[in-house]
Amino acid sequence: MSDSSAKVSAAPDYSRKDCWHKLPEATKDVDTFYIFATDYIMSSFEESASDYATLDNAEMLEGAKIEFRDHATAYADSTNVFAPYYRQSGLRYAGEVIKKTGDFNTALLGVPYDDITAALDYYFENCNGGRPFIMAGHSQGSAMVLLLLSTYFKDHPEYLERMVAAYAIGYSVTNDYLASNPHLKFTTGESDTGVIVAWNTEGPKNVETNAHNVVVLPETRSINPLNWKLDETYAPASMNLGSIIEDQETGETSIGDVGADAQINLARGVVVTNAKGDPVPEDVAKVAAECFGPDGRHGNDYTYYFNNIKDNVAKRVAAYMASR
Repeated sequence: MSDSSAKVSAAPDYSRKDCWHKLPEATKDVDTFYIFATDYIMSSFEESASDYATLDNAEMLEGAKIEFRDHATAYADSTNVFAPYYRQSGLRYAGEVIKKTGDFNTALLGVPYDDITAALDYYFENCNGGRPFIMAGHSQGSAMVLLLLSTYFKDHPEYLERMVAAYAIGYSVTNDYLASNPHLKFTTGESDTGVIVAWNTEGPKNVETNAHNVVVLPETRSINPLNWKLDETYAPASMNLGSIIEDQETGETSIGDVGADAQINLARGVVVTNAKGDPVPEDVAKVAAECFGPDGRHGNDYTYYFNNIKDNVAKRVAAYMASR
């Protein structure tokens, strides 16, 4: 642990709207509680940078804005989306913890976990109103979702009963995790409810070289986000309902076709795609390759399959509501 670990900013007060990226008025019958990925990235490597993001960290705030647009809005057509800020682990600190302990959860326990459980307490006591809900995130956010399912929601079965699904996209749901948490189950199709929905996306080179990828753990599993199968049945790009495309000059986004097909590789437990990766700055590309391998598509777990996720959320919500 670095010397900067003692530098922890004040805890969020979730009764304050500025501690939330989104704290909406409920207009729909179902909610989503979305937990952001690691958006405290390059600035976490600066000299004397804290291990955890401050709530006013500019990089984190801008990253959350883009992530909400490109990820969390997949839930917005069907649900009210709540998204708290939290003192998330920075990429540098998370990397140090993983190298030292081999367990990313060690970087989540403490400050980040305390923040998110406080946000959940506030949400359930003041915002949820007894509605069914989805838990969702990406990367660090999905690791947090899985940690919460095995702790917070195990202690609150009355909440878990109302969970439509947990979308833990971009992190590993392992066989050991499921065996250790018999109150949880992995999805088996496109419309089952009360389940965990997850995948990690990679390009062929990662699989061919068995590349190191920090979010791909041994004996993990994925569901195919195009055909919603667990086997290696190939899903061509023609099954893709639309991917998010960002204009590299203007930063504006649109829905289009990037050739994002999908096929599960059971041995590695990932979704493999032949879509081309997005161009990124050289310094970011270097960090990404170190974390996710030479052909990692971690940043595209949502964007490649955006409209399919949106469609799937609607189907799971409909199935849940029909069963009640």
